[in-house]
Amino acid sequence: MRILRTPEDRFDDLPDFDFPALYADVDHPLHGIVRIGYVEAGPPDGPTVLLLHGEPSWSYLYRTVLGALAGAGIRAVAPDLVGFGRSDKPAEVADHTYARHVEWMRAFAFDALDLRDVVLVGQDWGGLIGLRLVAENLDRFAGVVAANTGLPTGDTDMPAAWWTFHDAVRDAPVLDIARFVQAGCRRRLTGAERAAYEAPFPNETYKAGPRALPSLVPTRPDDEASEANRAAWNTLSVSSLPFLCAFSDGDPITAAMEPILRETMPGARGREHPTIEGAGHFLQEDAGEELARVVAAFVHGLS
Repeated sequence: MRILRTPEDRFDDLPDFDFPALYADVDHPLHGIVRIGYVEAGPPDGPTVLLLHGEPSWSYLYRTVLGALAGAGIRAVAPDLVGFGRSDKPAEVADHTYARHVEWMRAFAFDALDLRDVVLVGQDWGGLIGLRLVAENLDRFAGVVAANTGLPTGDTDMPAAWWTFHDAVRDAPVLDIARFVQAGCRRRLTGAERAAYEAPFPNETYKAGPRALPSLVPTRPDDEASEANRAAWNTLSVSSLPFLCAFSDGDPITAAMEPILRETMPGARGREHPTIEGAGHFLQEDAGEELARVVAAFVHGLS
């Protein structure tokens, strides 16, 4: 694969994001070495939370959550998906597959960082990838917080709001990353925040990841990732792993998935699942402190 790497100076002076940049190399026998960028906050010996972002954002999305979790004594680790943030960017859309993204995050979390007893917090594609990680590595996880996410198999159609987004990404001659993030928020982003979401992508050649991910969501029963996602559902639906839904009250893309997760996951039964009020798809932007409070209460309740 031809790999692009965003120049470091693109990340200078990002508002409210002064976490040191960290990197881990992951190696795949077929696809070679890819560098993954990430940030950490909180005590190294605290309970660990893995914060996975989605499309088309990066770990900057979790800046408020990171600080709040650290204040609660939790080690928060927020990587950038390959193709996003400070992580390397395979230059062709065809370089990005669902299976590769799962493997890249698996290698990061377990081969590079050797995370154990970790709680997944997955939003958007952070759940599509993260729930696969959990199902395929149950012994590494202590719990799951699903926040505006799901695990589609292609057996039911995606909502109209998602298809609108899918088509907009497919048809855009210039992919306006900040506009797509803003569209998923209730609050108005500042100019500096919008620039921070654009920072990983100096020009269109760097945007293969954001362009690829919508097309990788399974939308037909015979999609390339459908069988693996069904297998993940089968595993998770009989697992007692503690499971919390923390969805917002304003996300037309994932709202229908929340009751399914609550009813299907044994570890979700008997829990009080909070609704994050006044928040859109990117609830980390609209209600980051409240999401962090919910996650911290869940994590501390596991001990």
